[in-house]
Amino acid sequence: MTTPPTPSLTDDLSLALRLADAADAISLSRFRSSNLEISTKPDATHVTDADLAVERALREILAAERPDDGILGEEYGTEGSTARQWIIDPIDGTANFLRGVPNWATLISLAVDGDPVVGVASAPAFRKRWWAAEGSGAWLVENDAEPRRLHVSGVEKLEDASLSFQSIAQWDEAGYLDQLITLSRTVWRDRAYGDMWSYGLLAEGLIDIVGEFDVKEYDIAPFVVLVREAGGRFSAVNGDDSIAARSSLATNGVLHDQVLRNLGH
Repeated sequence: MTTPPTPSLTDDLSLALRLADAADAISLSRFRSSNLEISTKPDATHVTDADLAVERALREILAAERPDDGILGEEYGTEGSTARQWIIDPIDGTANFLRGVPNWATLISLAVDGDPVVGVASAPAFRKRWWAAEGSGAWLVENDAEPRRLHVSGVEKLEDASLSFQSIAQWDEAGYLDQLITLSRTVWRDRAYGDMWSYGLLAEGLIDIVGEFDVKEYDIAPFVVLVREAGGRFSAVNGDDSIAARSSLATNGVLHDQVLRNLGH
């Protein structure tokens, strides 16, 4: 039997964008719904019927179109190969979603041997979608306009930089609160834009540093390739390149080593 050819990244990106279309149709129909079903998971985080429905739909499409690929999803776990693995967060920002705050997105990525090579973050309530594929640049569609290519900022000094630190509690629980305070006093501006939006803003060149703790692969995988393709750098807070390191540091690249030193690495 002839082994089928491995799909190209162009084909994989096209599929990821179609997956995002399917996700948007489901999630938008449930956003701000008066009968949204909400439950609490064992880790005390929330899940809605929209999270579950989106992930089921995407798994069904992948089973049909990429039956040999593995899947890692926030709600239904891991199955299949990890050599080519689709990584899905059906709704990143569930806490925002269930409160009616529009800062949420479906995150879809393809990792090959653990390294993300395709990434899509679709935020239909913002009418924005970011995507990237290795070697093809980072892109944004906003308000149904033509896609535009993204590039990170050219800010070279920490004192001129804008930082999104995501959550004080995260940094405190990780033992990095003193470093965060020091960094916040060093940069020009600090805010907690939160969740997927921070990484989109970084890729667009609108902020310069994003730092986060207590993240899983499905929280950050699409942004690894998005930030890299926009000209930036992505690592864990200790400089590790693994998406399983449970922290993330994304910068415009120029500032990356400066931030690592500021954090004690």
